[in-house]
Amino acid sequence: MTTATVNGSSASIFAAINAANAAGSASATSATSSTQDRFLKLLTTQLQNQDPLNPMDNAQMTSQLAQISTVDGITQLNTTLQSLISNANSTQGLQAAALVGKNVLVPGSGMTLTQGQGLAGVSLASAADDVVATIKDANGLAVQTIDMGAMPAGTSDVSWDGKTVGGAIAADGNYTVSYAATQGGKTVAATALQLGTVSSVANSTRGASLNLGKLGLFALSDVQQIF
Repeated sequence: MTTATVNGSSASIFAAINAANAAGSASATSATSSTQDRFLKLLTTQLQNQDPLNPMDNAQMTSQLAQISTVDGITQLNTTLQSLISNANSTQGLQAAALVGKNVLVPGSGMTLTQGQGLAGVSLASAADDVVATIKDANGLAVQTIDMGAMPAGTSDVSWDGKTVGGAIAADGNYTVSYAATQGGKTVAATALQLGTVSSVANSTRGASLNLGKLGLFALSDVQQIF
């Protein structure tokens, strides 16, 4: 597996992608040739050692040739699928490289308060007529509750002015936020989203991963919103 890190430039990821594709292609070609060679050697040995008085009939020969054709077809199909997957991963890596330096919302309950400003997000499974955000400090104590009213389905960003329930300004640092959403008195599924900055991209045969620093690694599919 080849891994590359992208920091502001896509040059290194290009090299990694090309190397991975070349290695994959060579491996697939070698596997196909090896399978065909083994089958032909077995068939040749069988013909050389057959009983002259009771040779292999045409039906047996046709059956074995059909088998090698089937095996070869399956091998080529696997090679094609691997090539498609590799190309998809390469494209995904290039798309991810463009996100370096961008702020994104990904699943998580964290919220960082900086200079009296905290940003996060929420993803609702369906529209809600009332959404309430509860912000807690590092000790798990609620410092503020925000009634955001009605919200549409999908992703929405959430801001906090840093004020506590008592009106004081909370200290800068790390907080957590949770959401309670309802529609007609019934609970609506709400997923908390946290804000992070893409510092680099790791590309491998499994696809691209975004490095959000202390928040960790996230897949492209985890990104709900880009700023």
